[in-house]
Amino acid sequence: MSEELSITLDGRRCTAAPGESVLDLARREGAEVPALCHDPRLEPAGACRSCLVEIGGQRRLQPACATAVRQDMVVVTDSERVRRHRQVLMSLYLADLPRRPAPDTAFGRALAAAGPTLPLQPTETPRAGRGDDPNPYVGFDADACILCARCTRFCDEIEGVSAISLVERGAHTSVGTAGGLGLLDTSCELCGGCIDTCPTGAMFDIKAAAKPPAERRVRTTCNFCGVGCQLDLHVAGERVVGVSPAPPGETVNDGSLCVKGRFATDFIHHEDRLTQPLVRGGDGRLHPATWPEALRRAAEGLLGVRDRHGADALGFISSSRCTGEENYLVQKLARAVFGTNNCHQCAAT
Repeated sequence: MSEELSITLDGRRCTAAPGESVLDLARREGAEVPALCHDPRLEPAGACRSCLVEIGGQRRLQPACATAVRQDMVVVTDSERVRRHRQVLMSLYLADLPRRPAPDTAFGRALAAAGPTLPLQPTETPRAGRGDDPNPYVGFDADACILCARCTRFCDEIEGVSAISLVERGAHTSVGTAGGLGLLDTSCELCGGCIDTCPTGAMFDIKAAAKPPAERRVRTTCNFCGVGCQLDLHVAGERVVGVSPAPPGETVNDGSLCVKGRFATDFIHHEDRLTQPLVRGGDGRLHPATWPEALRRAAEGLLGVRDRHGADALGFISSSRCTGEENYLVQKLARAVFGTNNCHQCAAT
């Protein structure tokens, strides 16, 4: 087992594991270090330069996200030099953007922490967007992009599809696709991971942007398959206005969702959605019923078939949208309760 390293962080002694980054150490110890291009699931890039800190023996400030700890390292995350750097950096970012970022984004929070910005002259560096992209889910606001490359790296390193990348050169560099194609014509899986990892809101949910802002979030389990991905429903009033995955590192999906789990929410408030059980009456029509009544009718029907024709006249089919526990109960119901081995699961076909 590797020995822990002894580090001096902002004047106090602390321990770190070999290979741990200065950024991880600082955040674990409660130091406020912004890192706009950092996502714990991605390889460090050091692209945004917002996490620069002072390290003893180094003449220049070093990127905390891409610097590994060393024995007896001396790190200063909050000094006049570091604060001046962050203030200038944020000022340069703002000079390159037509408008200030939303305060609830990582960029907005880093900007607020940096303090007053310098009155720099705005620059004219328009970036090409994807104005003719017909995909209905993932939007891109080029005017909010700071070229941190988190979205392109997520698409490459996590999703492995490389649908988006940095295109053009110099002041015209932007986030785009090969040949300027819309996302529907690329390898994009419309997972929306680029939306979650973007620190500025440049990547955004088109459907959610057209709805009222969320008032609260409700943690739940995605109902589209049995994997059990955890997600947060963004709720305004009594309506779902958006979806985001549970934060990375907390659940089985590690901060990711598929296109269905993230964007397929229209059914929740659809006028044709069934919200209570229906049972068929003597007139041949379906009528609303309570759950106890519906379950009783289902049990009576199954038992009637078994009694008249034998247990093997019954067949049970479960769904891959159910959890593993629910699928287990279906086969248990078939074998232990009704006495038949005629049970199947759609994922097995």
